[in-house]
Amino acid sequence: MKQKISLITTGGTIASKETKDGMLASGALSGEELASFCQLPEEIDVKIVNLLQIPSMFMDFTTMVQLKQAIEEELKDPTVTGIVVTHGTDSLEETAYFLDITLADERPIIVTGSQRSLQQAGTDVSSNLRNSILAAAKRSLQNIGVAVVFNERIYSAKYVKKVHASNLQGFATFGYGYLGIIDNDTVSVYQKPVHRDYFEIKEAIPRVDIIKCYTGADGTFIEAAVAQGAQGIVLEGAGRGQVTPSMVEAIQKALNQGVMVVITTSTEEGQVYPAYDYEGSAYDLQQRGVILGADYDSKKARIKLAVALSSGIKLKDKELF
Repeated sequence: MKQKISLITTGGTIASKETKDGMLASGALSGEELASFCQLPEEIDVKIVNLLQIPSMFMDFTTMVQLKQAIEEELKDPTVTGIVVTHGTDSLEETAYFLDITLADERPIIVTGSQRSLQQAGTDVSSNLRNSILAAAKRSLQNIGVAVVFNERIYSAKYVKKVHASNLQGFATFGYGYLGIIDNDTVSVYQKPVHRDYFEIKEAIPRVDIIKCYTGADGTFIEAAVAQGAQGIVLEGAGRGQVTPSMVEAIQKALNQGVMVVITTSTEEGQVYPAYDYEGSAYDLQQRGVILGADYDSKKARIKLAVALSSGIKLKDKELF
């Protein structure tokens, strides 16, 4: 009996065509066109769902929710073994993590894309798509959460990050490694996450902004975010989670107005921790009511904070991260 995979396409480089000027029209190919160029596994039935045909950076919370609902619709069919989503690489890590914390089904959900189009030399379209379908059909990937398959490796959505603008080895997970590999159509899983977060979206997902800290930074962008109606702010601090003293006043004002503020670190490994006692340190910020963002990068922290707020979480809930 064949296994059944639903392939949901959203656009991106993996579905791009070259224009007459030699540029790429991102998302120009339909799912059927994409599949016709790829060596899909014959032993697996693949149902194609054309959802979106957009560039990666056209993604936002509205389209992410649309994708989530499309996945849930496919999962209503108990005969579906798993889901594969094709996606542009520039925002792939954000969408994958959004799906990871808003979908509760135990079946494998794989997100993939490509660094090169079908027309380019050395394209990774066919290999990434084929490997993703094989991975989605494996029982060993059940209860793993949403995973990203890229360049024969399987990554956890929580930590995966685009690390190269153009190289075929475009994604990595600093400090944690990958969950498994696909080698000559053989899927091997070596580790699984021990904990999964899940939030039920109950309200409209609110505005949450990311503000990067750098030497000499002040509160200008924090004040602007609050003025634009941000319900949450993620600070990308330095080291253990430090910001400049010139930012502290604006941070305190935001907290006083009920804005949820999370501090993360710009480093690739390690986590924020209250190690120092001075104005703008992680300890100082924590005492004021800022939430320590553990080892999350700013993009993933933004996704989590926005989704958590939409689920009805309150400012008093400090164990978000």
